[in-house]
Amino acid sequence: MAPEVLRAPLRRWFAALLQERLLLMFGLLALVLGVVDPRPWSHYRVWLDLPTLLGLVALLVSIEAIRSSGYVQQAAQALTRRMQSLRGLALLLVSAAAMLSMLLTNDVSLFLIVPLTVALGLEAEIPVLRLVIFEALAVNAGSTLSPIGNPQNLLLWQRSGVSMVAFLAAMAPAFLVMTALLLALTWLAFPARALRRDEGGATPAPESARDPAPKRPWLGTLAGLLLAATVVLLQQGRAALACGVVLAVFMLADRNVLKRVDWLLLATFVAMFLGLGHLAQWPPVQALLQALDWKQAWVMFLGGTLLSQFISNVPTAVLLSHYTTDYTALAVAVNVGGFGLGIGSLANLIALRLEGSRGALAAFHRTSVPFLLVCAPLVWLAQHAMA
Repeated sequence: MAPEVLRAPLRRWFAALLQERLLLMFGLLALVLGVVDPRPWSHYRVWLDLPTLLGLVALLVSIEAIRSSGYVQQAAQALTRRMQSLRGLALLLVSAAAMLSMLLTNDVSLFLIVPLTVALGLEAEIPVLRLVIFEALAVNAGSTLSPIGNPQNLLLWQRSGVSMVAFLAAMAPAFLVMTALLLALTWLAFPARALRRDEGGATPAPESARDPAPKRPWLGTLAGLLLAATVVLLQQGRAALACGVVLAVFMLADRNVLKRVDWLLLATFVAMFLGLGHLAQWPPVQALLQALDWKQAWVMFLGGTLLSQFISNVPTAVLLSHYTTDYTALAVAVNVGGFGLGIGSLANLIALRLEGSRGALAAFHRTSVPFLLVCAPLVWLAQHAMA
């Protein structure tokens, strides 16, 4: 009896693991590179990027607690009653995602916006996956402007030594092109039809049914305070403290929250950091990079954009920062590289995972790859017109 009791959960776990294509792909990449190019453990510790992983744990747990409290569903119900059209809702969510990413970083913004969007899909007939895809594009565009909007900007701003105003001015042409293109595409992609609520009628809900109280208000309040504290601590570089506090609080307050967290998402990022970190340091890749003239502006722009498609934009920024002193030009390139393939930015993968639909990555590429092909030349022209 006991072995059978254990076998059923193991079978479910193994079946779930087989569905994690990105986890398996990055895990295989890390394993193969570990065999063909053995490295000391100290290298793996660097590639693992423990502060980012600990920050993700704190965010995942806090957002799961907010979702469990019912506050997200309450906000979704209120929003669907106040918005008149699908196009208006899409423009609001896309704009909010872009603006939040300037202050809270692109990843944190998605942890706030995507659960709300998924909850909206339970309240009204809306294309949830399409909205989430546009929100992922929005945080990549919005965070481009801010020196604290994403990890690559923070790194390159600090290395450049320029003032915040100078950095904003350098990034403004790229940001304006990305944002204008995204808002225009949002206008075209979402029709101006009235929002249709899932309850079936356009009749407004009675006053007594409006804005119902969350199911567990204390949990939402606690999680909201912890989320705010997490954002502050992450911006201070204290990810370990943020993670420790959040885990300790929910171990005591509600362990079920920890059970519902998407731990396989975290495992995917572990495999991704190890695999892509090693790939960036693999001698054939290093030899290719050293053969290019990174002092030429077009090489930096094209190389940073394309390399981001294969090893993501944060590792690309770290890698190419050793080949240039024009750090703002590199920042523009790797931010553009956040579009295109899903791997271009961690924010893309986070957004799609929070949404949870099968086939989401293919749907993302149908929008993001054409967006990159149009956006990149326009950003290049804008940057050089303003130079």
